[in-house]
Amino acid sequence: MADSDGKGRSGPGHILKRGWRSIREAGTLQLAGTVVMLVLALLIARFSWTVPFADDVPTPLTNAAERAFYDLRHYYAADRVEQDDRILMVVYNDQTLINAQKRSPLDRGMLAEALRNLDALEPKAIGIDILFDQPQAEDDELIETLRNMNTPVAVGYANLQTNREDIVYEQQVFLDEFMSRLEGSKARPASIRLDNSFGATRVWPSIVPGLPPLLGRAMLEDAGEDLGPFDNYEGAIEYRRSLYEQQADIGEAEVAEDLFESAAIDLFVDLDPAILPFLKEQYGGRYVLIGGDIVDYDRVETTFTSIDGDVPPGLAVHAELIAQMLDGNAMVPIPDWVKWAMAVLVVAVAALVALLEWPTRQRAPLLALIFAVLLGIPVLLEVRDVDTYGLPAVGWLVGWVLAFTAVTTTARAAGAKQRSFAQGALGKYIPRDIAQAIIDRPELLSLGGEKRAIYVLFSDLEGFTKMSHAIAPEMVAKLLNRYLEMLSTVVLDHGGVIDKFVGDAVVAFWGAPIARENDAERAAKAGYAIWLAGEEFRREVAEMDPSLPPIGKTRVGLHYGEAVIGNFGGDTRIQYTALGDSMNTAARLEAANKPLQSSVMASREFAEQSGLDWWRAMGRVQLRGRARPVDICEPAPDFPAEDRAKLAEASRIAAEDADRAAALVADILARHPHDTALQNLHHRMQNLDKGGAYVLG
Repeated sequence: MADSDGKGRSGPGHILKRGWRSIREAGTLQLAGTVVMLVLALLIARFSWTVPFADDVPTPLTNAAERAFYDLRHYYAADRVEQDDRILMVVYNDQTLINAQKRSPLDRGMLAEALRNLDALEPKAIGIDILFDQPQAEDDELIETLRNMNTPVAVGYANLQTNREDIVYEQQVFLDEFMSRLEGSKARPASIRLDNSFGATRVWPSIVPGLPPLLGRAMLEDAGEDLGPFDNYEGAIEYRRSLYEQQADIGEAEVAEDLFESAAIDLFVDLDPAILPFLKEQYGGRYVLIGGDIVDYDRVETTFTSIDGDVPPGLAVHAELIAQMLDGNAMVPIPDWVKWAMAVLVVAVAALVALLEWPTRQRAPLLALIFAVLLGIPVLLEVRDVDTYGLPAVGWLVGWVLAFTAVTTTARAAGAKQRSFAQGALGKYIPRDIAQAIIDRPELLSLGGEKRAIYVLFSDLEGFTKMSHAIAPEMVAKLLNRYLEMLSTVVLDHGGVIDKFVGDAVVAFWGAPIARENDAERAAKAGYAIWLAGEEFRREVAEMDPSLPPIGKTRVGLHYGEAVIGNFGGDTRIQYTALGDSMNTAARLEAANKPLQSSVMASREFAEQSGLDWWRAMGRVQLRGRARPVDICEPAPDFPAEDRAKLAEASRIAAEDADRAAALVADILARHPHDTALQNLHHRMQNLDKGGAYVLG
């Protein structure tokens, strides 16, 4: 362990010095090649989706991998929801075309009649995902219907500028003329353009000046909805999955349900007026989308297509956009500077790890952790509704490997040698700070220790072992990690050394390896803060999930005494720890809290060393498994000083006059009738042995 005089050098950069020396010993040409490779790694880690300065040109090799990884994480992070009853799709399907004996363009007379009947159902808004780009005999009827609609209608629109593959000049002219005949009505043009970058619709279409608003935006605006962040949103589409989606490996008993309800347009043609009230009850107040759901027409590959193979109609994508706006789920964009920062960090970490002269078996867990982090960050962000489209997740991995390989190759080529001590010492399980000192000073690895007076803390969470059998292992791990994190923070904030975790128990000490003048006060305050942290943890768990079993209180034992501090173990494993009777006494004091009906209990030796005036004497007990009785004290910052003095007197005279001591405690208890620890003390004062101690069973 590092000496208290500070001679041990354990700076964070010291273990990298040998690797850095190897790099410096490389030749100029090799160094130049390494720099070029690092720059290339940086560019890949930043531009693995598209090449620099060309957002529509995919980066060779990595773009396909980025799309696949994005689709995969988006699919499995997607919300599973029941059928969305806010949106209705009224579709021309293949059976509709067979019945109408007309395929293209879609029957506008049928559409006009359906619109009139839908208008009577009082939907919030209607969107038509159909381009009226060529004349039909039913045009006058359709225009008259649109002009007389009480429901706002968004009519599909496209132009040559944005849909050059879908429309020609003559169609554009007719479409503009058709739209002009709707001026002054509740029908208006709306863009039906979708983004198809890299072969699938993953993001919202860009907003083009002069182009009408997107179909979904127009519908919500006409319905009086506040678009909020979606007024100019161009981020990822948050596709959802049906809670009851059909799965290929599920038996016939599985019930399949589409995400959006779909009704054939035939349902609203030749309609019996008597059933209008029933249709209004079922479909009234919805957003209605009208378009095609035809096998070979207007099908759109989405983020999910590469996973589940489904190619939905474009109408369903517009429904997803509307649902996303209604849910207010504008995915949080990642700024470009963050992407640059991550690219630099990835390359820097790769270079630093490459400088570590560790054997492969020791470096492998670190590499696995780094790769898990690099893969996990995009997944975690996706789950947290952050827009990870364009995030160079695969680029990080490729850039990391490239940078790591470049630096490692240079270091090995320069003939860097590993220190024999590092090969042996770093394979042993030792705390991080000790490892830092040992790498710098190998002589510290020798086994043994020294006797020191230390302040010991033992804590334990009541009932956690029993509760862990009643809940899922994942929840046990989550709760335990959070609990140990809270308690560790308390210990470290108060300058203590965490000796070990034993399940939910924490063992810590003060006074070694470096002793400070206020170690006793730090340890005392830490003991009380540990109990407070335990109470806060109980509240957190209760608020997080009321169905979880109640968490017990945290019990703390504190003792001051001598222990042997040092490195203990053998050739294959060592540990820096404390051994001795003082450790056992602290553990017994922690366990004694249960029969004493208290939470924090300290020995008199500990309390006197602390210099604090908040202690109240709680008598003398003979701890389980201990021959000598121990005078015990409990921290009680808010306890009246007068009563504190009387408790001290009662504990002092208990051996000579137990009756009077019991009477003093009874007098104090009368003023604090709900204090369970005092109640317990009163009981003990009435059942003392000849030495004035109460023997714990």
